[in-house]
Amino acid sequence: MGTQRLVKRDRGVSDKGGAILCVKEFGCLGYPLSIFFIVVNEFCERFSYYGMRAILVLYFTRFLGWDDDLSTAIYHTFVALCYLMPILGALIADSWLGKFKTIMSLSIVYTIGQAVISVSSINDLTDHDHDGTPNSISVHVALSMIGLVLIALGTGGIKPCVSAFGGDQFEKGQEKQRNRFFSIFYLSINAGSLLSTIITPMLRVQECGIHSKQACYPLAFGVPAALMAVSLIVFVLGSGMYKKFKPQGNIMAKVAKCIGFAIKNRFRHRSKEFPKREHWLDWAKEKYNDRLISQIKMVTRVLFLYIPLPMFWALFDQQGSRWTLQATTMNGKMGVIEIQPDQMQTVNAILIVIMVPIVDAVVYPLIAKGGFNFTPLKKMTVGMFLASTAFIAAAIVQVEIDKTLPVFPKGNEIQLKVMNIGSDGVNISFSGVMEPLGPGSQTDGFKTFDVDKLPNISISSNGLQDTPVTNTFEPGQRHTLLIWAANQYRVVKDGLNQKPAKGENGIRFVNTFAGNITITMGEKVYENITSHNASEYQFFTSGRQSFKINSTEISPSCKSDFESSSLGFGSAYTYVITRQSDGCPGKEEFLDIPANTLSMALQIPQYFLITCGEVVFSITGLEFSYSQAPSNMKSVLQAGWLLTVAFGNIIVLIVAGAGHFSKQWAEYILFAALLLVVCVIFAIMAQFYTYINPAEIEAQFDEEEKKNFDKNNLHDTLDSVSQSKM
Repeated sequence: MGTQRLVKRDRGVSDKGGAILCVKEFGCLGYPLSIFFIVVNEFCERFSYYGMRAILVLYFTRFLGWDDDLSTAIYHTFVALCYLMPILGALIADSWLGKFKTIMSLSIVYTIGQAVISVSSINDLTDHDHDGTPNSISVHVALSMIGLVLIALGTGGIKPCVSAFGGDQFEKGQEKQRNRFFSIFYLSINAGSLLSTIITPMLRVQECGIHSKQACYPLAFGVPAALMAVSLIVFVLGSGMYKKFKPQGNIMAKVAKCIGFAIKNRFRHRSKEFPKREHWLDWAKEKYNDRLISQIKMVTRVLFLYIPLPMFWALFDQQGSRWTLQATTMNGKMGVIEIQPDQMQTVNAILIVIMVPIVDAVVYPLIAKGGFNFTPLKKMTVGMFLASTAFIAAAIVQVEIDKTLPVFPKGNEIQLKVMNIGSDGVNISFSGVMEPLGPGSQTDGFKTFDVDKLPNISISSNGLQDTPVTNTFEPGQRHTLLIWAANQYRVVKDGLNQKPAKGENGIRFVNTFAGNITITMGEKVYENITSHNASEYQFFTSGRQSFKINSTEISPSCKSDFESSSLGFGSAYTYVITRQSDGCPGKEEFLDIPANTLSMALQIPQYFLITCGEVVFSITGLEFSYSQAPSNMKSVLQAGWLLTVAFGNIIVLIVAGAGHFSKQWAEYILFAALLLVVCVIFAIMAQFYTYINPAEIEAQFDEEEKKNFDKNNLHDTLDSVSQSKM
């Protein structure tokens, strides 16, 4: 005897709330079979979206050749557009096409957008001379922008509709199954996100092309495009099983007009001679029916509760910004595993996949058995509290990180270290304080000075007259004094006054040959490094890096291939290329910035806390938004929920922009404190909220309208009979 059961039952057609277009429903394990198509659809769509987004910035910088600032600006503009489009999608669904047709139509737009951006990344599209570089980059830019607009319209437009459409599939009395559906739905989002952020970067590093081999962006964008097409096909395949409701006209226009009339009418009757009404919307009764006024009351009560919610998202979305930056100052080596700072975000998706079933199947039932009424708003309050504690944990980690960070010059300060790249020992003097430097050695770290109070710096060797060091030092920068003889030196500006970004490692080279040298390390080239001079830093990921030295001064019989030491995270090195006794090149390694020592594993507690907060906050919020919305405004309220995410990101920009904290841990504490205050406010607001069942309220209106209709029919019939007797 199996546990699975398949049932098939007829369902009648409702005249109110929109006609049901599907007359048969299939069920499996107590759930409508249609929701499985919706969950698979959501998984594929989220794989498509997050897979594309994972490589978008790299596409901007490495393929289109944009700088970091422009790439970041376009990226965030795109994300913001994705979270503004839900309003448009909700209006189309609830007022015009209905949820099913809206999802299907905008999914087609979405798929086209993914295909367009995949085509835009084909190098051979405009590489007419086959040199590996597009001849018309503007064509690629135009196509990619068209693709992103279409994707934003598609993903944003269907966002509020898919979850609401899934909720529509459940009958009265299936509240428990519907609540679990929202958990499964959220699980599918994170499963798609997790897999795509792992797979698409792996596809990007493959090489492909017809005339020249390049990073395979067409494949990396093409797979998400294919998954979006699969998402659309799966959704359409379930069409015959869906419970579909017809839209009820331009509901948002009605809502706006009703609210406007209520406000104007209240203002006209503001004198004390007019009796007060129970609710300010009751002032619209002179023009609008009780059903519409009641529905607007439901929506405004929920929207009022949404006011504090952006603060949660202000903290949550910093996983991709502040927390990733925090990870760049940490060590990604965890036993045999080595992860990059931007990969730490996958911890959230992994924990979601683990925590959702545990919370849904274990934690909530245990709380219920304990007799505690854990209402949706109480869950959301707990979620906000957990997110606040996550930032306290992040602040504690930041304090420990700060203890390991090197000190960089600030304001009017400069830092200087001395490096002897010559073959003889020298003495370096700082206002009479002598420090000997042997061949191939450097001072112990950087010395910090006020640019207006610099000591007298001089070089001497073997009793020769001191050579004063004269140079204009740039405030706020690190400098290196290169010495190769008692009277020969050069001061170079390091150009690195902070830890290397993204956990990468800075590498520069110093040339001690008489002529220029060129060094190739990986895919990067240090071209024409002049004699007794230093190159700019270039940046590399962890591990060993091979490099090759090219120079007309180097004999073909000499060894020219070398390898760096094993690079960690966030370090910086100077490699001095020396001439050995046989005339061949050698290398000497000098540490400029030590590698990060604190393990990224210390971030796991804060990720665990914020993930637990997300599970009880976000999933509950989705279900609460659906359950408390009238039938004709469910997508609109889902869009309102998504808008809280957009406002949360705006809060981050405002606080981070206005704060200018000297210590990052202080900003974390500020965000934690703000959310804690908001959490208390929300808990108080929740105490005054009364849960409703919109379906029951609308059923009462249906019954009243039916009675009035029957009464009017009876009256008309009696009038007709009376007139016939006359």
